[in-house]
Amino acid sequence: MTARFSSYRDAAASARLLVVGDVMLDRYWFGEVERISPEAPVPVVKIARSEERPGGAANVARNAAALGAQATLLSVVGADEPGAALAKLLAGERVKASLLRDPTLPTTVKLRVIGRQQQLLRIDFETAPSHEVLAAKLADYDRLLGDCDVVVLSDYGKGGLAHIATMIGRAHAAGKRVLVDPKGEDFTRYRGATLLTPNRAEFREVVGRWNDESDLAAKAEALRHDLDLDALLITRSEEGMSLFTAGGALTIPAQTREVYDVSGAGDTVIATIGVMLAAGAALPDAVRVANEAAGVVVGKLGTAVVQPHELA
Repeated sequence: MTARFSSYRDAAASARLLVVGDVMLDRYWFGEVERISPEAPVPVVKIARSEERPGGAANVARNAAALGAQATLLSVVGADEPGAALAKLLAGERVKASLLRDPTLPTTVKLRVIGRQQQLLRIDFETAPSHEVLAAKLADYDRLLGDCDVVVLSDYGKGGLAHIATMIGRAHAAGKRVLVDPKGEDFTRYRGATLLTPNRAEFREVVGRWNDESDLAAKAEALRHDLDLDALLITRSEEGMSLFTAGGALTIPAQTREVYDVSGAGDTVIATIGVMLAAGAALPDAVRVANEAAGVVVGKLGTAVVQPHELA
């Protein structure tokens, strides 16, 4: 029987997720391209409107909240205008945000320039948080841990999860499941997580290329065993998702939809799995619903959320 989010919608309202990781403010400038610059061979974009959306771990939290769950976000931002804008956006999306302010840290901002519905340019503003602020976040993490059902650690490689191994250990000691969206070549820092969700490129960067599905499964199982993971989920774009557990492998084909923008699709996947698990779903069912959610969100522009009625 196909898993449906509607079967868990009431339980999702009581689901409590603690999301920890790197946050950012996604800014979009929309305009029209009518000519090429006389100064350089680049398009001139006449900006008509702008939008702001929570990004990174903040997008994970807002996706969980959009599905009806109680989402708490723990992260670090700067004591600046983008940090204040991010806090305001999260409050408007029912996310309980515990944002530590670092006056020496500019809030990470990703500015995208969109012309004729195509991304023309992205400009990143980012600096790693200080060691002192990260230590304070770990103390807040211990305080918030007891009030959640599932912990989601969203690593964007910006320095906000310097203590992730400690966080995983403390979550396990508290009896909490830990879902991790990884980044970089060193997956050993995620040892002991309940579920790791690399995309295809991230997985290849760690284990190398594979020859066929059998070789992929062998590499996935070896990594799962080496890192002491309960499960490993590889998101494979047009090839769907492959889940590896001690009980075997499960590959779910991608939803057949027009792909408009893959930005933030991984955020939607891990948020949906977290909500489903906290609502009492088995992991394979949670992954099936997350696959459906990913099929919806890639049809939207930029970092976006999936609403419950879109999973009907």
